[in-house]
Amino acid sequence: MSTLPEKVRIVEVGARDGLQNETANVPTDVKLALIGGLVDAGVRNIEAAAFVSPKWVPQMADHDAVMRGLPRRDGVRYSALTPNLKGFEAAMAAGTEEVAVFGSASEAFSQKNINCSIAESLRRFEDVMSAARLRGVPVRGYVSCVLGCPYLGEVAPAAVADVAARLYEMGCYEISLGDTIGVGTPGTTRAMLEAVARVVPIDKLAGHYHDTYGQSLANVYASLEMGISAFDSSVAGLGGCPYAPGASGNVASEDLVYLLNGLGCKTGIDLDKLAQAGNFICDYLKRPTRSKVAQALAGKRETA
Repeated sequence: MSTLPEKVRIVEVGARDGLQNETANVPTDVKLALIGGLVDAGVRNIEAAAFVSPKWVPQMADHDAVMRGLPRRDGVRYSALTPNLKGFEAAMAAGTEEVAVFGSASEAFSQKNINCSIAESLRRFEDVMSAARLRGVPVRGYVSCVLGCPYLGEVAPAAVADVAARLYEMGCYEISLGDTIGVGTPGTTRAMLEAVARVVPIDKLAGHYHDTYGQSLANVYASLEMGISAFDSSVAGLGGCPYAPGASGNVASEDLVYLLNGLGCKTGIDLDKLAQAGNFICDYLKRPTRSKVAQALAGKRETA
């Protein structure tokens, strides 16, 4: 029987990935209140904003105000998505401590999502990486469509490994592997991770699984068995992909923490407080949480 990681690092992406596709504007103070609740729950790695053009992602138009207004606590690291040098410089001016760049393992998705080829996107990141090295700023890399593409269908593990290797060679300290449309299964997840682990150390990889087909927790468990000890998640299961109709959000942070607690993997996160943060943003958005654990906890409180 495989040995699971003793500690697991969770990167909360609800404030960015979870909210970026919301059509109604979420005010800065609501975003900051959500993030404050996550910090109070013990979350220590939070992707808070994206320094992208408001024309393409209107929900992130207040990125500067969000980054400047974040509750600063010891041990809490906030990051922001910065797809180009202009975004990186704006993020630095707002006091951002860590940035992320976003590539794709699918050529078609890259063209639809960021209007350029995979090769072009990687060239753009070189300027960001150079500037980050000069400032001593850590950079995280994302690879999307690692288990399937809404336009091409199946994505070869070798294609994922190639992009992940390029990002790692550029200097990304960690590569987050994203099942953007949530089509992966434990079998395809293992095959993908085996390919990527040949070119990037397993302790430099993270899982980013969406729950469209209800497989996200199963894919997390398969990843844990492979030695992955870092995962992205979104409180209340917020999120989705504008280029993948029907794709649901990331694995819910509450469900992920519950699974890890049951496996004896330490996260440092208080589940009840985490669920409260999820309920807060769902109340604002006037929609039910997608987290099964948060639903169960609410039902338990109602019958107590």
